[in-house]
Amino acid sequence: MNTRLFLAGNVIIDLVMRVPQLPPRGGDVLASDTTQRVGGGLNVLTAARRMGLPAVYAGIHGTGPFGDRVRAALQAERIDVALPPRTDADTGFCVALVDDGGERTFATAPGAEGALTPDDTARMAAALRPGDIVQLSGYGLAYPGTAAALTDFATALPDDVVLCLDPGPLVADIDAERLRRILARCDWLSCNRREARLLSDLDDAAAADALTGRIKPGGGVLVRGDADGCWLATGTSPAVHVPGRPVRVVDSNGAGDAHTGAFLALLGQGITPLEAARAANAAAALAVTRPGPATSPTSAELATALGPTDPLHRTLTAG
Repeated sequence: MNTRLFLAGNVIIDLVMRVPQLPPRGGDVLASDTTQRVGGGLNVLTAARRMGLPAVYAGIHGTGPFGDRVRAALQAERIDVALPPRTDADTGFCVALVDDGGERTFATAPGAEGALTPDDTARMAAALRPGDIVQLSGYGLAYPGTAAALTDFATALPDDVVLCLDPGPLVADIDAERLRRILARCDWLSCNRREARLLSDLDDAAAADALTGRIKPGGGVLVRGDADGCWLATGTSPAVHVPGRPVRVVDSNGAGDAHTGAFLALLGQGITPLEAARAANAAAALAVTRPGPATSPTSAELATALGPTDPLHRTLTAG
């Protein structure tokens, strides 16, 4: 298979704290459980890799205990690394508060990945192959030390490379002109409902339809609605609702990444966007039933969840 998922983003450490509810301003709350895990872009890479698509981490990673954990996690998932470690700083981390409803709230402290040079992006570009899918996160476009270099990298991608943007929770902090340039090059935009509204002032199907006018002609938009599934628009026809799979949520951390990674992996294997979106809904539903950020199912697990009569069952079990 020639297609690879190529992450031009950040893999960092998640410090995950389970709390009954978020504390009020100036207040405190006791966490019932605290864990350290590798997260960030690992979630997307893992989702794609477990769906059978080769994956490459092309972001920055530091030197220190966090950087060591990042590289070990990538190796464990058989994800290739494109750049050498940065020697002047460790990898950054994110504090994630997960409440009893499964919702999460983040605070991120950038590390080595918070600074990206033109030399770094030149190495990233040199590692690309025709047919690769580049995944770009809005976090990198919001960081002052990475935004300009990533914008130049993404907008200069050749036409035979697919670009997908997930604008992320910091979408409102991305410079408007920079975002306009990135969207104009995007083949796919995948965002949640909040991000879609911030980008379009519209909801769900209307947002998906409107946002197709801001991306590359012929591209597509996914608006993720958690248990409600997602809305898929390609610009050639009105957005369609792809129903979700209601489940008992244990941890929603990484659910959007699981959806995006599975969707892109299946696209890379020749599955139609509509079928890929349907399967991505199921992958995300399975992911939120498990604690932790990188909980995406394997292709075999997804096939089992869809059932033997599902049209995708044979494709998912073929490998």
